[in-house]
Amino acid sequence: MTQDLKRLKRIGWGVRSVFALGIAASLAGNVLHAADNVISQAISAWSPVALLLAVELISRIPARRGALSAVRLGATAVIAGIAAWVSYWHMVGVAIRYGEADSSAYLLPFSVDGLIVVASISLVEIGGRIRTLTEAASVREPAPAPTDLIESKPVYTNEDIWGPESPTVESVSDPAVKRTPAKRVTPRPVSADKVAKVAAKMPDAPVSQIAAKAGVSVSTARRHLAALRVTDASPSAPVPAETPTLTAA
Repeated sequence: MTQDLKRLKRIGWGVRSVFALGIAASLAGNVLHAADNVISQAISAWSPVALLLAVELISRIPARRGALSAVRLGATAVIAGIAAWVSYWHMVGVAIRYGEADSSAYLLPFSVDGLIVVASISLVEIGGRIRTLTEAASVREPAPAPTDLIESKPVYTNEDIWGPESPTVESVSDPAVKRTPAKRVTPRPVSADKVAKVAAKMPDAPVSQIAAKAGVSVSTARRHLAALRVTDASPSAPVPAETPTLTAA
């Protein structure tokens, strides 16, 4: 199909050259037969130029069925008829002026106008076939998938970044790795600090005196002193004497 399309395009350019040659011959005959002034020559040259433009529009713009397409073809036919009639008599006059016989002078314009008609029809036909092949080729070509339009990003590994001896990092989620739960530290109360300071200054004082000095109750002082005895690293730490409680007889 691609080869046929290229071949038709080459033929189309050849037909367009032939059509341009016929228009140029008609244009030259009209200008030569016109009066020797710019206005007369421009008027006589207009009909071949109008036919050239009309045929180019029809060959390049696709025709659709309907009233507008019929109007366009009819208008082109009218332009071609006017150009043929005007060019015929201009070329007859030129042929007679330059020594052609009467019969040749009247027959020669038909060759030019006939060449223009054949070339214009061939140009329209080739333009239609080129459009048909182009539309068929566009329908047969599959549309690219959406995934093909997305640019894939490269995925790099540790070896690509660090080399063959890339450091390995153990996963935190490895079941072999055991986490040690953090111990919850309870802050010591202020009263414990007071009892500890008084007991350090008065190691031999009884519990009641340490409690009075620290400003806490005896039971609170006794509890804090017991905690100090447990956490004390020295086995020979002094133990405050307790004041005996006297009971009435």
